[in-house]
Amino acid sequence: MAATAAETRMFLEVRRQLQSALLILGEPKEGGMPMDISIMPSSLQMKTPEGCTEIQLPAEVRLVPSSCRGLQFVTGDGLHLRLQAQAELGTKLISMFNQSSQAQECCTFYCQSCGEVIIKDRKLLRVLPLPSENWEALVGEWCCHPDPFANKPLHPQENDCFIGDSFFLVNLRTSLWQPRPELSPVEMCCVSSDNHCKLEPKANTKVICKRCKVMLGETVSSETTKFYMTEIIIQSSERSFPIIPRSRFVQSVITQCLVQLSSARSTFRFRIQGQDDKVYILLWLLNSDSLVIESLRNSKYIKKFPLLEDTLKADSSSAWSAIKVLYQPCIKSRNEKGNVSEVWNVSLPYKKNL
Repeated sequence: MAATAAETRMFLEVRRQLQSALLILGEPKEGGMPMDISIMPSSLQMKTPEGCTEIQLPAEVRLVPSSCRGLQFVTGDGLHLRLQAQAELGTKLISMFNQSSQAQECCTFYCQSCGEVIIKDRKLLRVLPLPSENWEALVGEWCCHPDPFANKPLHPQENDCFIGDSFFLVNLRTSLWQPRPELSPVEMCCVSSDNHCKLEPKANTKVICKRCKVMLGETVSSETTKFYMTEIIIQSSERSFPIIPRSRFVQSVITQCLVQLSSARSTFRFRIQGQDDKVYILLWLLNSDSLVIESLRNSKYIKKFPLLEDTLKADSSSAWSAIKVLYQPCIKSRNEKGNVSEVWNVSLPYKKNL
């Protein structure tokens, strides 16, 4: 096989529900050259004067060659065409509660960035989802008597783990390793009637990983800690720490948050906020049934097309579940002071400085 022929880029997006696919074949070299393309149900073959490249598709994906339509060439991108396709629902995202941890199982909490053990061998007797953030506003519509949940925050007990939209709530009373809140620099505080001031420390609720100094979450009370899903992996204690590329893990967690929230609330617009409650990006979920297959044969194409750079280094036969979003940044004077973010009707608090 010639070296030039091996540099051809292929991108395939399969829509499971629509049973359709978009196929993009990149130019074999920047100057362009004649290329013959053969599409078969389970593979693609590209022939140039310098050689032949054949790409095998994953077993769960099948194309219908006779359905090709919409053929067009996009300068700088390559050849685009659409066709019918079938894909099985076998590809899964990375689980936020890794390996689908079950109640009654001993689990270990890890920092996803460095693998540091945060909570070791915690037996979870109850793993329960929390209600939506505005659940208390609906109590009056359902109860004919005073709100029985007023001023009663939902805090986990010793062997509980409560799951929110983007966080875990855990009771750290008996943990072998308990993160302590840091202390902010001292502040001037008036402590007497004669206005004498005294230096007193102000508590900081941030929970920081001891090894890599990443912010893992925040303390909610003296016994309850909120861990962000983008920073923690919960794994069965019988398993070892799973090494997952950082960008792939964060993408997977945010993807699941968006899909679950859109399904539960029948909405497709979200805002991602930082610790300071500032909106950083607006997202519009377009579809959530995509299966992506990409073949990158040369590093120069990875820079141009970096969608799955962490997972497809040399494997062209893997398929990955993906969602498609329309986004608007709200930084660097783009939509920062406008009303665009106000019309986004759902807030997704992603507690991470972007």
